[in-house]
Formats: sequence, structure tokens, C-alpha cells
Amino acid sequence: MDHWSRSAVIYQVYPRSYKATSGSVGDLPGITAKLDYIAQLGVDALWLSPFYRSPQKDAGYDVADFRDVDPLFGTLEDMDALIARADKLGLKVIIDIVPNHTSDQHVWFQEALNSEPGSRARERYWFRDGRGDGGELPPTDWESVFGGPAWTRVPDGQWYLHLFDASQPDLNWENPEVREEFESILRFWLDRGVSGFRVDVAHGLMKDPDLPDWHHKSWMVSGQDETEAPPAPMWDLDTVHDIYRDWRKVLDEYDAMMCAEAWVMDDERRSLYVRADEFDQCFNFSFLSSPWTASDMQATIRSSYEANARVSATTSWVLSNHDVVRLPSRMGLAKTGKGPNGIYAHDPQPDHDLGLRRSRAAHLLMLALPGSAYLYNGEELGLPEHTTLPDKARQDPTFYRTKGGEGGRDGCRIPLPWVSDKPYAGFSPDGSWLPQPDGWADFAVDRQENDPNSYLNFTRTALAYRAKYDLGRQEIRDESGDGVLDYRVGPLRMIVSFDEETVVPEGWRVLLASSPVDDVIGTDTTVWLTAEPQA
Repeated sequence: MDHWSRSAVIYQVYPRSYKATSGSVGDLPGITAKLDYIAQLGVDALWLSPFYRSPQKDAGYDVADFRDVDPLFGTLEDMDALIARADKLGLKVIIDIVPNHTSDQHVWFQEALNSEPGSRARERYWFRDGRGDGGELPPTDWESVFGGPAWTRVPDGQWYLHLFDASQPDLNWENPEVREEFESILRFWLDRGVSGFRVDVAHGLMKDPDLPDWHHKSWMVSGQDETEAPPAPMWDLDTVHDIYRDWRKVLDEYDAMMCAEAWVMDDERRSLYVRADEFDQCFNFSFLSSPWTASDMQATIRSSYEANARVSATTSWVLSNHDVVRLPSRMGLAKTGKGPNGIYAHDPQPDHDLGLRRSRAAHLLMLALPGSAYLYNGEELGLPEHTTLPDKARQDPTFYRTKGGEGGRDGCRIPLPWVSDKPYAGFSPDGSWLPQPDGWADFAVDRQENDPNSYLNFTRTALAYRAKYDLGRQEIRDESGDGVLDYRVGPLRMIVSFDEETVVPEGWRVLLASSPVDDVIGTDTTVWLTAEPQA
């Protein structure tokens, strides 16, 4: 039988912003208190973004101890309680693992700083001598994804590599100690009952040991900046797959899964991560980044299925996460697709109504597609981006390393609204680590619960029908025409209208629609149709 992960719907929980029991930052007890809500959505699992001990320079993706919970979020006992409660509710728990780098406060890196060049401690990272007469220039021209150079100099004159923030030194995966350590970390959490891992920057662990210059730049989610650029010497090297074949052997002992966050836009290259002896899933960032047009969406869906079919894998569909502008806002911009890295108040503002209409249509499209799917917390509420966040409130290192050139990711990480008439919209009694925008209470769960037309109930209904008709495991057949997507998914038919209206085909009735439909499917609308007679 197919592994559960091949057709699962997984709900991403961003712990800082989910629910706080005290203070201004979300915590593990807060998540545990909301597990019933997550189960009632109709998802199969939740994925927790990092909760490890960390200085929080990059919202927890700078890990100082991979085997402990940061006191900001709670304790290991709180994590055990979360896993136990989720299990009772039939929810599996997936956690982030961050193998590309550690925090600069990790015991290994502190040891490296206090050791000589060429020492065993420095060999766990990428320490190198600089260029120039006195070694005053970085070893390569590589840029950080967050902006600025990817190298920082230490007092004895050597430089260390960090493809992200300077507080996140890259590990050297050529080193056997690094490999042994992470297999041990996997077992630590699997023994505590997690069902798998989302692997951060899965394509970035191996670097070209010759450290050649590259002259180009990479972006989060969408990969390198130019399609004609030569292959990057720090991303998607063939040797990275050896690591995951070893991890697969560990995971199979526990019947656990793993999902790759690999910023690989080429479908053929991305499919290599989901071969039978590697990952179960790999985020389809081509789908997330696709412009909202019939031709672009059809081409992306077709290419994704064709590439993954060649390795006997399903596809993992995703429209949002903690690194991109929220979907209703991206869909309301003049140019759809991945969108900018943050939106300022002085930037062109999204058309909220248009964005919300397209967002509902995109979600209904995604949830009908066979394979697995991911929802980012707040997607089920139709939350928009915070586009008027004051600069003084921003915390994303991207904002600081680009000197404000990019707004960064804070706008999609605003704490969730739970109760409309409580302080901080019910997120916490004490505060909110990022300010919530005006009108945030209008999206609160309590307001949407009893509204049959709310985004929340629309999402719940879609997930219920997805489960009833087992859409994640069905065969799909493309019968699309110009300007309209038309798919048969098992017993259902799905039509997505983009720029033109289309008539509901004879012999079919509307089971669920993203916007109101009579006999005509309006623009920016997705419908699920059934040939079954009305009950």
C-alpha cells in the first residue's frame, strides 16, 4: 500500500505566530491547545517550523542545540505532550530539521572559533583563507541568500562560509562527524514519536570543494537569478543525494517520511529528490511560483506529473509558506507568481477582493490534484500579507542585510487571529511579537466559524470532499481547452476559469465552487463537478 505521505494534506504551524499561552511569542502549549482545531480542518499531519534552542537571529533557523526546545517555546516535556495529543487526534507530527548550517552559538562553532586553522573543529565547517595579499578578500564571490557576502572573517584572519546570515555558519558535509551527528539527531526525534522531517535547504548541503567563483545570485524559493546562469557550485550538486540515501535507511526503520525544501525549479532535477531511496516528498515551488494563467498553470502541472512519474513519485503541491508573501496578496498584484520578497506601504498595494477570489480558486485547484498538499497556517482563514508593517518592527535578517532593499518575510508571519474581541485578536493575552495590522480581527476564527461562506468553512468543505473522493490517490486526465483548465480527477471533474466565463457542462452539477456559480462559471473561479444525482 502507498505510504500515507504520498497523498497527505499537511498543515504548517509556525510556532512563533500560532498561539501564545503567555508572553508575545507563540509556544508549544499554545499549539497543543489548538490541535483540535487543526484536526477539525481535515488534515493528516502538522509540520512544525523550528522550536529548537536558538538565539533566534533567523526565527529559529539558527539552531544552537538540535536536541532541545528553546525556553521561548517550552520544554521537551511540552513537545512530548504535543506529540501524544496529536496522536490521540489521529494527527502525525512532522518537524523541521536544519542540516545546512548551525547557529554561531552552537557548541561546535564556538569550539571552531577557539581552535587553530586546519583543526578538527574547523573542518566541521567551511573555514578558508582569504584572497589578496593579506587574505583581506573573501575566498569566493558567493553572495548570501539574505544579501551581502556569504563569508565573514574571524579574528585570526580566516573566513567562514554562511549562505544565509553571518550567524548561520554552513556545515561541511564532506566531514564524517557531521553525517554521524545528524543521523543521531534524526533518531533522537524519531524515538520521541515524530513521523518525519521537513528538510530545510535540502539542495544546499554539498558545495563544490574547489570553491569556484560564480558571479550570480540565488533567491529563496525561486532559485538562481538567471535561467542561463551556469550550475551553482553551492546548490543541487549530485553528491547531495548520497546523504539522503543514508537518511532513508534510518527513516525506514521507523516508517517515517521526509520532505525536501529544495529550491530547484527544473522539474527533472527536482524529481531526483523523490526517487524511491530518498525523499517521500519535495515541495513543488514551480507551482507556487507559476503565474495565474491557464497556460502557465497547465504547463506546470503537466511537467510536474511527467517528471515525477519517471521516478514513480507523487507530487507535493504548495501555494504558501513562511518565506513568501501570503497568497491572497500575491494573487492581487498586477504580476502574479512568487511575488516580491515583502511588500512595503509605499509599494503598489494588492487588490484584496481580486486576490481573495483568485486565492480561493487556486486552493480549490491545488486540493483536487492527486499527490500531497501543504497549507500554511492562516491560509485556511484567507489571511493577507501585512503590507504596511513599520520598518522598526521588522525582524527578518533579509531586511537588514539588504539595507531595506527587500522588505523581507515578516509580513507573512504575523500572529494568527483567534478571537475577534480579545486583545491581540486572541493570539496572546500579553502581546504580539510582530504587530497585527488594522482589521486583523475581521479574519478571526470565531468570526469565521459560524459563517457558511467563510474562507475557513470553504477550506474545511474542500478537505472533506478531498477525503471522501480520495482525490489525493486518483488518476488525473487533462481535457483542457483555451483559457480554461478542465481535469477529470477520479469521479470528479474540475474546471478552472481564468479570464473568460464558461458554461457548466451538461450532465454535471456543481459540488463545490470557489465563487458563486449558477449555470456559468465566472472568471478566476474553480469548480468541482460531479455526475452523481442530487441526494
